[in-house]
Amino acid sequence: MKKIIFTIFFFFVQVFNVVSIEPKLQQVVNGLDSPWSLSFIDSNKVLVTEKSGNLVLVDLNNQKIKRIKHNLLILEDGQGGLLEVLYFDEQVFVSYSENLKNGNSSTSVASAKFNENFLNFKNIFRAEPPINSGYHFGSRLIIKDNLLYATVGERGKGMIAQDPTKHPGSIIRIHLDGKIPKDNPKFKGKKDWKPEIYQIGVRNPQGMALSPFDNKIYLTNHGAKGGDWFGEAKFGENYGWKILGWGGTNYTGTQIGPKWKPGFTKAIKYWVPSIAVSSMIIYKGNEFKEWEGDALITSLKDQSLRKIKFKDNEFLEEKIIFKGSIGRIRDIEIEEKTGKIFLLTDKGSIWRLQK
Repeated sequence: MKKIIFTIFFFFVQVFNVVSIEPKLQQVVNGLDSPWSLSFIDSNKVLVTEKSGNLVLVDLNNQKIKRIKHNLLILEDGQGGLLEVLYFDEQVFVSYSENLKNGNSSTSVASAKFNENFLNFKNIFRAEPPINSGYHFGSRLIIKDNLLYATVGERGKGMIAQDPTKHPGSIIRIHLDGKIPKDNPKFKGKKDWKPEIYQIGVRNPQGMALSPFDNKIYLTNHGAKGGDWFGEAKFGENYGWKILGWGGTNYTGTQIGPKWKPGFTKAIKYWVPSIAVSSMIIYKGNEFKEWEGDALITSLKDQSLRKIKFKDNEFLEEKIIFKGSIGRIRDIEIEEKTGKIFLLTDKGSIWRLQK
């Protein structure tokens, strides 16, 4: 009888320990210069962008850092520089603020065949018109069904996001070689839209992820003074900036507009005040099975990692996993084989989150 009681007690202790285990953070690489994005090549090697223009190959096993030469013309200006990197099928895709002279730049996307010594990039997209501004480049990239999606910020120009004859303030969809899909909104009832545009009315979307569960694309977007949001990218729709303020105000304190109104895309979750929402993933992996299907969202201002539970575009629950532990978090990625989570910080470090 005592043996049975002990066995039951031991079982419940083990279950409780499993449930109560807190994720552990471990710094695996340091010494990067204002990094912005990381992308896995394999389980041990990642590509990292440094905003100043360097593209870096990092070995996570031995912490070796190798800077790869390339031919991009980058203007590091304010929030601009070498921004997103995405490795896919031996190709490297990057987004960056392209130097178009006299202080003008565009959020541009380029691709190259991977080579550890030199990357000969070719532009496949350029946001028109070029703008003289160091603000709001957007710049996240994902690939869905062999189509490339890119976020393009409105460069601080507000209502330009409501002008579909211009790229700033929109989500872009193109083929991997830059060609335009014939089923984009322009060819499906939005004849005045630029042919690359998938959705309009965003401010500065610095997070984007493809869900492996519902095959939908999700975004995070910076509001002004308040009004950050997390929501779905939707074909031919409009998130409303700067007609809508999403709950925020101008930095002067003046009102922008309502949080939301019919006729515009409604976000899943809003933050007021702002957390300076940055990157995101939809989690799938073995390390944190209990998180599967949840959005993991990083922030710059309050330096947190947040887990959002949602269903059918309805917000259910938010949990802060940690806050203020590693500094401003710029990017988040999953190592697919293990399900461990890797975080990139403005301080120049890569951190691993695991049980």
